[in-house]
Amino acid sequence: MSDARLTTSSYLVLGIIDKLGEASAYDVKVEAGRTVAPFWQVPHAQVYAQCDRLLQAGLLSQVRQESGRNRRVLSLTDEGRAALQQWLADPEFVPVEARERGILKLWFGGRPDVLAPAQLDEHVRTLGEYEELAESVGELLTPGQREALEFGIRYERMMVDFWQWVGRRDERTTDR
Repeated sequence: MSDARLTTSSYLVLGIIDKLGEASAYDVKVEAGRTVAPFWQVPHAQVYAQCDRLLQAGLLSQVRQESGRNRRVLSLTDEGRAALQQWLADPEFVPVEARERGILKLWFGGRPDVLAPAQLDEHVRTLGEYEELAESVGELLTPGQREALEFGIRYERMMVDFWQWVGRRDERTTDR
């Protein structure tokens, strides 16, 4: 197996190419935006860089399309497929990094009465989108995809509850 240090973004690229069978870096970027972006963001430039790294490491192979824009189409090598399968089978726990700007702003003294309504509105909107998605395509998803969507729904419900609680700050502080 390759000595390349693989990151979660590396596995994201391998996973998407595996699901699609073959893909250009652009296809990976589009599919990531269409599928995993709600719970795992990856910058477009990083997708292209990961494709290059994985190709150099021997985890991807490429074929140049002769027609059109001469774009390269990538597919997993046996080594790439083995690396992906090994990662999928690894139950390692990695703590979640929420990266919620609103919470960071609270930490540094942002005003809850200003932050809470906007944050609450966005989390309610996102929750609605996820619930609508589950209703419209839930039966078409694989069990793992449905579970990932359920994570998003539960996370957004928790964030709605949290920002409602923050919005009731005055009630909490007057009760003391």
